[in-house]
Amino acid sequence: MSTRTVGRIVGALFLLAFVAYIAGGTLAGSEPQATDTLSAVADNRTRLSVGALLMLVNSAVVLGIGVLTLPVLRPHGEISAYAYLAGRTVEAVLLAVGIVFLLLLGPLAQEAVHATGDTSVLSTLGRIAKEGNRYCYQVAMIAAGAVGVLFCRVLFRARLVPRFMAVWGLAGYAVFLAGMILDVLGYGVGVFLAAPGGLFEVALGVLLIVRGFAAGAPGGPVGDPPPAATASPAPRVA
Repeated sequence: MSTRTVGRIVGALFLLAFVAYIAGGTLAGSEPQATDTLSAVADNRTRLSVGALLMLVNSAVVLGIGVLTLPVLRPHGEISAYAYLAGRTVEAVLLAVGIVFLLLLGPLAQEAVHATGDTSVLSTLGRIAKEGNRYCYQVAMIAAGAVGVLFCRVLFRARLVPRFMAVWGLAGYAVFLAGMILDVLGYGVGVFLAAPGGLFEVALGVLLIVRGFAAGAPGGPVGDPPPAATASPAPRVA
């Protein structure tokens, strides 16, 4: 596939990942206020399962983005290209583990509904499952933010997208990364600081669907001057 075609596919995957995770999270009720009690989970177990499957689609799509962008990024920064693939793989795996924690709420809710005695232990396990989902998400987003900065750095240097887009991505991912780290530390500002990076991914997805990746600067580090031509030695005169 050409670089432009790969770019269009990657753009579609960016949008698919965004829609799948938002829709899945909404259906699954992964927000703490939607799963405060196991009885609420028991009443919406089908929604929880469907939402979790949509979130799992997001994990597969994220991994696909890393794989498809590798040959595009590698000529312009091999270490960054492999780091981006590794980071996206870590993100996909951690999000999938978080989904398993979320799905555990279903059987715990069923046990709580049919229990005749004290259900405090089940409620505690439910809270632990929700916390496991939350921490998996936060660490996955830290990985995504860190390698997102590398990704946009290559986009900027290689001119694979308009430079203003790459700068937007650099700033958005950096702010997003800081927000997720602060979230893990207990400051709870990640949702507010995620907006620039999230909007960038949507805008980048639309741009890539329309235009794909540009051809990029040819060979070697971008911006290096071409090697000077070596003068041929003058012919000897007998």
